[in-house]
Amino acid sequence: MMSDETAAGQGTSDEINASNAADAGAPETPEVDPAEALRAENGDLRDKLLRAVAEMENLRKRTEREVADTRSYAIAGFARDMLTATDSLSRALMVLPAEARETADATMKSLIDGIEMTEREMQRLLAKHGVKPIEAEGLKFDPHRHQAMFEVPDPTRPEGTVVQVVQTGFAIGDRVLRPAMVGVAKGAPAAEHPAEGAIDKSV
Repeated sequence: MMSDETAAGQGTSDEINASNAADAGAPETPEVDPAEALRAENGDLRDKLLRAVAEMENLRKRTEREVADTRSYAIAGFARDMLTATDSLSRALMVLPAEARETADATMKSLIDGIEMTEREMQRLLAKHGVKPIEAEGLKFDPHRHQAMFEVPDPTRPEGTVVQVVQTGFAIGDRVLRPAMVGVAKGAPAAEHPAEGAIDKSV
């Protein structure tokens, strides 16, 4: 019969053998090269830094663009109201007959000169702040910048050409404050050609 000490020793030996067998069956963990790990971490940090720099640059450009737009278009509402005033001055000068100017006394001539000077000064100030007239006459009709009021039959102009400006349009930067009101060439009708095989009776 096996003594208790012998049994205990045998049990310990069996546990060691089982542990060794388990260790022998387990795959070995590859050793990580510290330098390689540092290089990988460095590359990851560098990518994150580059992305952060790119995002900051995009934010800076977007902010500059928004500030520039705000500066350029801040007076859009005021400029639109100013155009109404300049239109009134222009209409006042247009309805004044040329002969009335010639026969006007000194007081009336001074009044007319004052209106003209005021209108020119208002146009100058608008231009100073980026408000410029929209070119229209002789150009192809642009629905984004022109508003067609009527068509003009004109065989000498390509169809869709602006032939008359009723009211000057204005823009500030790339934005239209008001479109130019224009008349557009309808163009010549298509020429009538004799049917093929028709007999010329003029012979």
